[in-house]
Amino acid sequence: MWEFIIRRTLQSIVVLLIVSASCFYLIHEMPGDMWSTIGMTLEQKQLVDARKHALGLDLPFLEQYWAWLKGLRHGALGLDYQMYPISGYIWKYAQNSLILIGTAWLLALMIAFPLAIYNSRRPGGLSDRAAAMLALAGFALPASAAGIWLRQLFAMNLLWLPPSSMHTPGMEGNLPDLLQHMVLPVATLMLGIVAVYLKFIRSSLQEVLPLDYLQTARAKGVPEKRVILVHGLKNAMIPVVTLAAMDLPMLVSGSAIVENVFNWGGLGSLMVYAALSRNHPLLIAVILLVTALVVLFSWIADMIYLLLDPRIRFGRKTG
Repeated sequence: MWEFIIRRTLQSIVVLLIVSASCFYLIHEMPGDMWSTIGMTLEQKQLVDARKHALGLDLPFLEQYWAWLKGLRHGALGLDYQMYPISGYIWKYAQNSLILIGTAWLLALMIAFPLAIYNSRRPGGLSDRAAAMLALAGFALPASAAGIWLRQLFAMNLLWLPPSSMHTPGMEGNLPDLLQHMVLPVATLMLGIVAVYLKFIRSSLQEVLPLDYLQTARAKGVPEKRVILVHGLKNAMIPVVTLAAMDLPMLVSGSAIVENVFNWGGLGSLMVYAALSRNHPLLIAVILLVTALVVLFSWIADMIYLLLDPRIRFGRKTG
């Protein structure tokens, strides 16, 4: 087991290096930057050249990348084009995204799991058909349309909730105010998450429940509730863990639309800003952070596999 853990950890580090180098190279070779769209006088151009020199942007690619890696080793993500330390504010945006996405994800699981378990015991019932319609609506409805519709209904028409932002001006740090502002963006994100997990968990359970070892448990008189929750759910969780490991970091980039609709300052909106403003150092930092999340959750998923079923052999043939 330890050999596998060490191997997966080394693979994760290699993946991060390859992705960061590829991203760094592509953006380095990309024509233009945030100054290229501005008409400049000779003096302004000289100032821009001096700033590029201060940032090391006039160095060859390998020298830039090596300097960036050395800074990364000390937790520094470099400076953006406006000479602000990226690590000084990217963590604030990451924290905002974590609050939004983590809340939506946990609430979605709290809804999807019991509903999927209930429906798997009563396939074709009223609840199962209603859940299927909910899942279809969640798949079909774009997050932007759902967010705009919810904001129009509950914020503009009914005036029950604030329409945007993370807090009311002057009430920064007020928890009840933050929770009130979270309702609409969290609900918007939850629509898609509930739809995915509801369908996925139910399908996984439907594949597991007819298996022989569960039929044997039933024949021995084990209550159906225990058969599902103790024996069936454990094996059904394996593909769900894979989905969760890939879904959580993907929500960071997918939440960009929701964050922009509700003016929520998170990584998604920061990525959009960095791309549109051609702030390449900032864009590299955000992409690397999202990639690190993907790799981290993939690694965690593999560790959970070992806990769920130690018989699984990764990358080995069983004889």
